[in-house]
Amino acid sequence: MMETAASTNAMNRLQPLGIRQAKEVCLNLTPAELVEEALKNGEGTLTDTGALMADTGKFTGRSPKDRFVVKDENTANSVWWGDINIAFSPEKFDQLHEKMVAYLADKKIYVREAYAGAHPDYQLKLRVVNELAWHNLFCNNMFLRPEAGADTSWTPDFSIICAPGFEADPAVDGTRQANFAILNFSKKMILIGGTGYAGEMKKGIFGVLNYLLPHEHNTLAMHCSANVGKDGDTAIFFGLSGTGKTTLSADPNRGLVGDDEHGWMPGNDGIFNFEGGCYAKVIDLSREKEPEIWDAIKFGSIVENTRFIPGTHTVDYANKSVTENTRTAYPIHFIPNAVEPSVAGVPKNIFFLTADAFGVIPPISRLDKSHAMYHFMSGYTAKVAGTEMGVTEPQTTFSACFGQVFLPLHPTKYAEMLGQKMDEHPDVNVWLINTGWTGGSYGVGSRMKLGYTRAMITAALEGKLNDVEFHKHPIFGVEVPASVPGVPADILEPRNTWADKEAYDKTANELAHKFVDNFQRFADFANEEIMAGAPKAAVEA
Repeated sequence: MMETAASTNAMNRLQPLGIRQAKEVCLNLTPAELVEEALKNGEGTLTDTGALMADTGKFTGRSPKDRFVVKDENTANSVWWGDINIAFSPEKFDQLHEKMVAYLADKKIYVREAYAGAHPDYQLKLRVVNELAWHNLFCNNMFLRPEAGADTSWTPDFSIICAPGFEADPAVDGTRQANFAILNFSKKMILIGGTGYAGEMKKGIFGVLNYLLPHEHNTLAMHCSANVGKDGDTAIFFGLSGTGKTTLSADPNRGLVGDDEHGWMPGNDGIFNFEGGCYAKVIDLSREKEPEIWDAIKFGSIVENTRFIPGTHTVDYANKSVTENTRTAYPIHFIPNAVEPSVAGVPKNIFFLTADAFGVIPPISRLDKSHAMYHFMSGYTAKVAGTEMGVTEPQTTFSACFGQVFLPLHPTKYAEMLGQKMDEHPDVNVWLINTGWTGGSYGVGSRMKLGYTRAMITAALEGKLNDVEFHKHPIFGVEVPASVPGVPADILEPRNTWADKEAYDKTANELAHKFVDNFQRFADFANEEIMAGAPKAAVEA
């Protein structure tokens, strides 16, 4: 490596990570410099809007079965061990770390210093070491960027070493296969190898915050989007893929706080975004459907695993030949109504979004504390099975806290914190929104109209449901409004939309049983107040 003052400075910063040698170290390059590096290295190509298009290789998504957490004296009794957090030995971690450092010794590497956490009291200082220039650009876009000229010669709170070209030897290194993502809370380091999927870095830090914030700072970490109204009223949206979380939280009349990861601070301090950017799916993207995302895909942005319309440099967003998980990563200020800094007040409304393909969950209902904690821990939605297999029955999906794969602590910890927040802030409303089927299950009924769902959310946000009459759903126990402005009253009670009322009762009871069966894995840890939110018919059956 050519010894210059700049390169010596960069190398000194890497020594605590065990990296003492590299062919060249590129420290905190600008987006333009990183794009130039990526093009020079053959890592991608430019689209006609100026975005960098790159492929992630063999892995086009995260690999949850290859995500490990080092089990040591600091984590042995606090982490929720199992198939979500797979234990890894400290010795094997050190062995892999040494191998990765040796692998990078003759490589040109890209180093980025950034933050996670938009509120200064809860910020993590990060140092990321990348083998690929486009990965370093991804980190620039997704994490919070220090102000120009800021001193970043800090000791990081957490570091990432990401080398897609380095593969583990499972027989020797203790991994399941050649790729891995390993969190070490004692060494304050994440090792990622054998995969080019950039989202592993983003979600790795999310996992770190999901551990540190509740465990050490009494702050609830949440997998949700958030926006804020002109009057300062904050809303947060939880929902698994396909529930409409991105679409429903993107509101031109409200400021975007963030699209994926937030923390809810103690007392009256409100919420803050963990990130400095957005990582949005772009399959079938159009300017008509998602104008903000469409316009954000420009120079400095990244598109992953997309393909061009033949003979052009125009992205064909309908092309699924690589994966359906095509994505874009861009800084949050590329969205015109983004709130910066990305902080907001205590949430006034919380929305749990579900796409119930069974057609039995009400399109909007209000949850008391018990039901809120129960449905938060359930994290329910239903997916329509692939017709290519000849299966047309809906399939239930339960993901605790709407982000089970990112939870280092037991889900009851997060649910109890949500309950505490509701006690501290009795004015907060929690709503369950069904964006799925009405008038029958999938194959019989129809998808709830987006216009109706928007009208329900708007009514909740504007306080127009405060004085309407509610009644309890006989099976799920949630409170269903008798009327919502702009929405036909007959669709608010799902049983009324079914031609065959007995079929509704049978299907609703079957779904209630699935809720209860799913919750058995938590029953030994959940308190009585959480259990009181269970569907009553299924419990009595």
